[in-house]
Amino acid sequence: MQQTITGEFTTRRAAELAVERLVQEHEIDRKQVTVKAKGRDNSAGTKPAGADTQSGHPGESKQGDPELNDVIEVSVAASGDASVIKAAMKDAGASSVS
Repeated sequence: MQQTITGEFTTRRAAELAVERLVQEHEIDRKQVTVKAKGRDNSAGTKPAGADTQSGHPGESKQGDPELNDVIEVSVAASGDASVIKAAMKDAGASSVS
């Protein structure tokens, strides 16, 4: 039986890491994974991280600000072991998984 498992992430970096782990380490078909802002607005999460922060390189300035409006949802339509998918999302930094 297929079910949808959804994790909520506060940073774009954590959401991307979750997708990478699900696809590469757990062999989830990328077509079964969706990533979207939880709310109606575009969002890079609720906290800056990774590419959304300053580069730290001398002479390099960051252009613009991340769209920190709401959490990012990563959903997986899966028929396999839900506990494996939930654990992978939590390990990647999900603030909640359902």
